[in-house]
Amino acid sequence: MIQKPKIILTGDRPTGRLHIGHYVGSLRRRVELQNDPSFDKIFIMIADAQALTDNADNPEKLRQNVLEVTLDYLAAGLDPQKVNIFIQSAVPELTELAFYYMNLTTVSRVQRNPTVKTEIQMRNFEANIPLGFFCYPVSQAADITLFHGTVVPVGEDQKPMIELTNEIVRRFNNTYGEVLNECEILLPDNQACMRLPGTDGKAKMSKSLGNCIYLSDPKEEVEKKIKSMYTDPTHLKVTDPGHLEGNAVFTYLDAFCRDEHFERYWQDYKNLQELKDHYTHGGLGDMKCKKFLNQIMQELLEPIRERRHYWEQHIPEVYEILKKGTAAAQQEGQKTIGEVRRAMRINYLDDAELQKEQMLKYTKAE
Repeated sequence: MIQKPKIILTGDRPTGRLHIGHYVGSLRRRVELQNDPSFDKIFIMIADAQALTDNADNPEKLRQNVLEVTLDYLAAGLDPQKVNIFIQSAVPELTELAFYYMNLTTVSRVQRNPTVKTEIQMRNFEANIPLGFFCYPVSQAADITLFHGTVVPVGEDQKPMIELTNEIVRRFNNTYGEVLNECEILLPDNQACMRLPGTDGKAKMSKSLGNCIYLSDPKEEVEKKIKSMYTDPTHLKVTDPGHLEGNAVFTYLDAFCRDEHFERYWQDYKNLQELKDHYTHGGLGDMKCKKFLNQIMQELLEPIRERRHYWEQHIPEVYEILKKGTAAAQQEGQKTIGEVRRAMRINYLDDAELQKEQMLKYTKAE
């Protein structure tokens, strides 16, 4: 049996700078996977066309943020020698494939998608949903399958998208023949990273809510945001027992803290569990915990800030990276769309057998 190539496809909408929710949700895993020899290709997409579905009246926002996201990718440690970073709108085959998939998907199926429901409510689209936005799960299926993606490292909220993608793949293959691959989701291995809350304790870190710590935030800004982070509103005195549930500081510690951080920054404790036990029994103030979290976050973000500063001084080189990655994506897309057209038997201009058959048909008729 021939082993199919293992290919990663993932990406982000360029609606602003990336934050630590993006980092723990999938970006950190991408950096790790680029060094995994078991993967044959890695495509990382800047999903500008998808972002237009709810930013159609403000394309300048995306125009500026394509560069911001690319800088964040490079700053986080993605290596352009190992991954292909490309711009979605520069690969027209993605749009063509999405159009074909729309014939294999029903409106009711998209309406049942819980992520779509949530996104519609967040954007107040209930009364007037842009068609492009409504169809973005189908577009996302095209993004994955055009590159024969087999592994998609994303956050938990993308599970329904992967399920729909695989449904479309099965429908296509059953209708036209085995052409496309099903894919699997690769979730963060730390439960706290599944859906990192905002600094205000709200369920999701969001640019629009202003509760993000960005990868490019200066040291002082990170410290300021951590100092104001939501903890336990009932923990009024140091002697009061503290609660961990809903406490953003401890959720972040779950996501980022390791035992060696205690050796470096807080030797009163051996591990996070000891710290939690002290906090829940009482006698430990929130500011000490925030100071510890700040030290951890600064250790994580400082090399990211340094790399970003380097790339900010080399913008022409950044655009060359985008051009090279996009060219690789275009080449892959053209190959796949050719396979799709042949399977669907709509490759009329390239099908010599069809042309010969029709020529003979009408020659005999005379």
